[in-house]
Amino acid sequence: MATLFKNFLAVDGEMAEGRYCSLRVEDGRITAVADKLAALPGDEVVDGERRMAIIPGFVNAHTHAAMSLLRGIGEEAPLMEWLQKKIWPAEANLTREHIYWGTMAALLEMAACGTTAFADMYFEMDAVVEASLEAGMRCAACRGIVGGERGKFEEGLRLAETWKAHRDMITVQLGPHAPYTVPLQLMQEICAAAAERAMGVHFHFLETEWELSYLRDELKMTPKEYLESSGILAAPYGILAHCVWLDAETVGAVDFSRMAIAHNPNSNLKLGSGVMDLTGLGGKTKKIALGTDGAASNNRLDIWGEMRCAALLHKGIRRDPMALSACDALRMATFEGASALGFKKKGLLKEGWVADLVLVDLDQPHYIGIGTENAAPFLVYAGSSADVYATMVNGAWVYRDRVFPGMDSEKILAKAGEMRTDLLGR
Repeated sequence: MATLFKNFLAVDGEMAEGRYCSLRVEDGRITAVADKLAALPGDEVVDGERRMAIIPGFVNAHTHAAMSLLRGIGEEAPLMEWLQKKIWPAEANLTREHIYWGTMAALLEMAACGTTAFADMYFEMDAVVEASLEAGMRCAACRGIVGGERGKFEEGLRLAETWKAHRDMITVQLGPHAPYTVPLQLMQEICAAAAERAMGVHFHFLETEWELSYLRDELKMTPKEYLESSGILAAPYGILAHCVWLDAETVGAVDFSRMAIAHNPNSNLKLGSGVMDLTGLGGKTKKIALGTDGAASNNRLDIWGEMRCAALLHKGIRRDPMALSACDALRMATFEGASALGFKKKGLLKEGWVADLVLVDLDQPHYIGIGTENAAPFLVYAGSSADVYATMVNGAWVYRDRVFPGMDSEKILAKAGEMRTDLLGR
C-alpha cells in the first residue's frame, strides 16, 4: 500500500532550508517529492495540514539494546569500576531470553523517540536480530568479542552468514570490544577477516583517559600506532565508538576515511569520561554519527536528546555558537548514522531513498514561529523526542500516536519486567 504525505514541513540534514511539500511512499521507498501530489487509488493519505514536520528517521550508531534491563545499576561510578563491579557480573547471568526481551523493550523506547535503525554490540545476537525483524526496525548487529576466545569471533562470522538474506534490514559487523579486552593478535585477525569478507568493524576506542595509559604502558603504543597496527583502518568500513581521548596529533596523522566516529555525548558526560573533540575530528572527517550507548550508562535511548546535547555542548566548550550547526547535528543523527551502519540511500528525503521517516507534531507552543528558513534550528534546539507523532521504517508504521502496530507493548513491558527481576532480583 502506498502512503501520501501532504502539507508537511520537510527537513533533512542537507537542506539549507525546510520545505512545505508532499511525499509519496511505495514499496518501502520515497517515490516522489513535490510541492503538491495528487492522491492515487489505494493511497493512505496523511495530511500534515502544515502543522507537522517530516524528517528522516534517527539512527542510533552505538548502543547495547538489551542493557535496558540493567538501567539504573551502579549509578555515578567511574567507567571501569562500573563495569567490573556492576555490569560484568550482571551480564555473566544473561540468557538468550533476557537478551530478546531486553531488546524488545529497547525497541519500544527507540521507536517512540523516532529511531529507525540502531547499531548493537552485545551477546546472543541472533535474538537481537529476531527481535528487530519482528519489530520492523533496522539493525546493524555485531557479537561483542571480549577476551582471546576465537569462538566469539566465529560467532560473528556465522551471524553474517545467517542473516545475509535480510541485507535490506540487517547488516552485520565484527565487534571486538576494546583494546584492553581483545588481544592485539586477535584484533588483527578480526580486522583481516573484515577486509577479506567486506564487513565492517565496530569498536570502542579511547572512551576514557585511562585507556591512553593502557596503550602506552601495556601495549607500548601511541593511539596512532595502535590504529595502524590493529588493521582496523583498512577495514571496508567501521565505527569507532566514543573517541573521547583522541588527541589532535593522532587526528591529524590518521586516515579516518573508512571509519565513522560514533559520538555518545550523554553517556560520556554521565560517566565523567570527558568530551570528544568533535570540532577537531570534524576537520578530518565528516563521518561523525550519534549514539546513546547502553541504557545502563546513559540512561536514555533518545537520539534526539543526543543531537541537541551535541549541538549545544560543543558550542559551549569552543565558546563558538557556530561550532556545530543545527543542520549538521541533524545530518549526524540521520544520514551519517545510516552510512556508518552500512545502510545505503537512508537518511535524506530524496526520491528513491528508503522510507524511514519521523512525523513531528508542530502544533505546540514551543514551535510558534517555525517556518522553512528556521526549521532545523527549531527542531534541534526547541524540539524533543516527546514531539514524535509517528515513526515509519521501510514504509511501515512501527509507532503512531502512542501505538506500536507491530509490537505487543503490554506483553513486552511485562516480560521485560520479569526478566529484570529474574536477573537482578528486583
